[in-house]
Amino acid sequence: MIERAEMANQSTVMEFLLMGFSDDRGVQLLHFVMFLSIYLVALTGNLVILFVVILNHHLHTPMYFFLVNLSLTDICYITTTVPKSMTVSLTNNKIFTFPGCVAQVLLIVTFAVSELSLLTIMAYDRYVAICHPLQYRLILNWDTCNQMAVTSWVSSLLYASLQTIITFQLNFCGPNTIGQFFCDIPQLQKISCTDTKVNQILIWIFGFIVGSFCIGFIFASYGYIIAAVLKIPSAEGRYKAFSTCSPHLTVFSLFISSALFSYMRPQSLSFPTLDLLSAVSYTVLPPVLNPIIYSFRNKDIQAAVWKLTSQIKKNCLI
Repeated sequence: MIERAEMANQSTVMEFLLMGFSDDRGVQLLHFVMFLSIYLVALTGNLVILFVVILNHHLHTPMYFFLVNLSLTDICYITTTVPKSMTVSLTNNKIFTFPGCVAQVLLIVTFAVSELSLLTIMAYDRYVAICHPLQYRLILNWDTCNQMAVTSWVSSLLYASLQTIITFQLNFCGPNTIGQFFCDIPQLQKISCTDTKVNQILIWIFGFIVGSFCIGFIFASYGYIIAAVLKIPSAEGRYKAFSTCSPHLTVFSLFISSALFSYMRPQSLSFPTLDLLSAVSYTVLPPVLNPIIYSFRNKDIQAAVWKLTSQIKKNCLI
């Protein structure tokens, strides 16, 4: 308490220093090259899915409509953190303005929650497709799909605004060094000169409510899906039904496990290296792995990519 009081008498922080990676110049350049490669892979993979779905009329279904939204979210998600981190490594300028930090927190939480909500909607899509195939087009018509997508984006923005307001109501008047490659809420709480217990409790409560709803909904959907698939008489039919769900289930498992570990673990398990790895796992890896998983596990996407590639080759030869 004495330290908090002494820090409160200091001037208000107007900028932060991003100290996520090493100060060694060689390591910084290596980090730049690695993040640039990761960023280009993520952009290429998600843009390919966007163009393939948009240009192929056979993929104009609710399932791929939500996949396009997920790819768009992934592009925005990784663009919020990685380019700034690459700039820091390349220029060795670690300064991040206070308004820039506020904007980054808002965008990161928005796209993270949007990713989770879209994965939840996609679980519902698979439930309707497998458990109510004859009513699929009726239940998931285009008006419903658009409303669900808009609701996902708007609710994510509202939730992110709430978390951002709660975070930046804290006072920052002492150290301004963030031990991360972006403005991360747990790291901002660490350097605040006011008591953060209420903030930590609120993050736990809001995170538990949102996370438990999405996870519970997805588990319930897959419970019905598994029950319906097991009733299919042929092994081939069961395999085909499960194969349409496996990419979504894999993407969801990777994202939710890394996000929960980053935000819900106790402070006693917070170490610089572990914090960096966990942050990379939920902010950088999902946008990279999502298009790869969907490309490798989805035959429709593979066929559409092959068709588009063949058309491009023909146009180049003409």
